[in-house]
Amino acid sequence: MALPSAAQNSLVLYRSSSAAGGIVAVSGTLSIPKGDAPAGGWPVIVWTHGTTGLAAACAPSRDTDSGPEHAYIAVIRMLLDSYVKQGYAIVATDYEGLGVAGNHPFLQGVPTGRNALDMLRAGREIVPSLGTDYTVVGHSQGGQVDLFAASIGPSYVPEFKLHGNVAFAPGSHIMDRLKLVMTSAKNELSLPYVLYTLQSFARSNSAIDLKRILTPTALSHLPDLMQGCMTHALTTGYWSTAIAKDQFVKRPDLRAFKMMARRNEPGLLRIKTLTRIVQGKDDVTVMPEATDDAARQLCARGNRLDYVPVAGADHDGSMIKGGADAQAWVVARFKDLEATSNCKALPKAGK
Repeated sequence: MALPSAAQNSLVLYRSSSAAGGIVAVSGTLSIPKGDAPAGGWPVIVWTHGTTGLAAACAPSRDTDSGPEHAYIAVIRMLLDSYVKQGYAIVATDYEGLGVAGNHPFLQGVPTGRNALDMLRAGREIVPSLGTDYTVVGHSQGGQVDLFAASIGPSYVPEFKLHGNVAFAPGSHIMDRLKLVMTSAKNELSLPYVLYTLQSFARSNSAIDLKRILTPTALSHLPDLMQGCMTHALTTGYWSTAIAKDQFVKRPDLRAFKMMARRNEPGLLRIKTLTRIVQGKDDVTVMPEATDDAARQLCARGNRLDYVPVAGADHDGSMIKGGADAQAWVVARFKDLEATSNCKALPKAGK
């Protein structure tokens, strides 16, 4: 994902901690601003991207003008390029299993958060003028990753200083989304996302048996999700027309899945730094009501949160309409300016 205003864009292959334990090769990109680095090095934005798919070809680093997720990645490029113009370096992981063949731990907050933070370390080895001050910024799936990375960052990469984080429309309420599709007599936008999560969790947790959750027909079509990326899954083939509830057995065994889903809920985290969440009020991918509740959960756990609903913004619109204000907020965090939490009077994005 080359940024047009950068002096240097690099494709990076680096080592990270895998979801299965041990070391895994992960790809990503590094973008450096023009000019000379300030004293202390370039301040860094750790970017965590939203859902693009499960296959290696779906990685943002592999994007081209005719790429399968180019429309989404073009929005990201515009957002991140605005940071580069302001003198911020960008490190952007593809996550394990994207860019490099393997299993992608979709909606697994800790391993993907580590992928993002290990990219920070890799970037500084490649460009020593990269500083040790950073913020994390992410969208959708990457909003969930963002919150986990901010939670584990101070202990996982203690040599760096976290100055805050911004999560645009963060994924949450994993179990609720599963229950929605299990009872829906329609073709649901959420269905491929739920299937991504089921496969991701089952690969990491042997107690999750997909044969006790999905019908034989659904199981036979799971490989279809590896043939293309997110847009393909939503618009082409079996999953683009499948009735949601018909994909599940009558009495699914969800006990192990439920426990793993809870471990990956961002609303249950403790984050030591100030957090901003930006949610579009017209989002139909990440439900505004779910993000409202995640914000309440974070506040209940003593986190300092600045929650910003954006009127007239859909899923990507949270970045498009809320991006400039979020960038000003990030700039203030790097300057260690005073910031406020609105936990005592949280606004609502949902109805």
